[in-house]
Amino acid sequence: MNHLIAPSVLAADFGNLQRDIEMVNSSKADWFHVDIMDGVFVPNISFGFPVIAALQKHASKPLDVHLMIVDPDRYLEQFKNAGAATITVHYEACTHLHRTIHAIKDLGCIAGVALNPHTPVSVLEDIITDVNMVLLMSVNPGFGGQKFIENTYKKIRSLRALAAGRNDDLLIEIDGGVNSNNAGALLNAGANVLVAGNFVFSAADPVEVIKDLKEASNLIQA
Repeated sequence: MNHLIAPSVLAADFGNLQRDIEMVNSSKADWFHVDIMDGVFVPNISFGFPVIAALQKHASKPLDVHLMIVDPDRYLEQFKNAGAATITVHYEACTHLHRTIHAIKDLGCIAGVALNPHTPVSVLEDIITDVNMVLLMSVNPGFGGQKFIENTYKKIRSLRALAAGRNDDLLIEIDGGVNSNNAGALLNAGANVLVAGNFVFSAADPVEVIKDLKEASNLIQA
């Protein structure tokens, strides 16, 4: 499959949010990545349902909702109703991950599970056939603009090997420190969804940056 680009709304200008939404709408991006933080699971608070509803109202592309919150099961239906097409929960935050993943699927959403940098992909051995997507955090979650963790490449390859023959359509999403310098290597390793925040929204020409990330032929090494 062609890889997907998901600009992270957390890095947008909230004083001009509709402008930035329309920019992403007009770009070659595939999804809006929406980080939900509760100040408990991660040391930051982002935004809640009113902002998601505003995004959904103006966005012409699916909302990829990443829940960095404790006890996400309480809110799955609300996120679906607010416009989430994809709901990703953290392995570290879910006591009954299998049940949570299937609850997301039952809502008609793409079901994802995220792993923090210190969590090995082997923890997904018994659920790899159930998930639609695995999000590998390539920075520690909670804040934008962090330095990319190089061990991510190894984790992508390990995850792709784990899924081989069992879930060959698995989406592998990378979140944190993605830019044009490492995008090609991430795709080569087996990733197929790239989240980019500051790299996109702080650029002089965000639409061109998204285009560069989307054009795999310019990034993937032979």
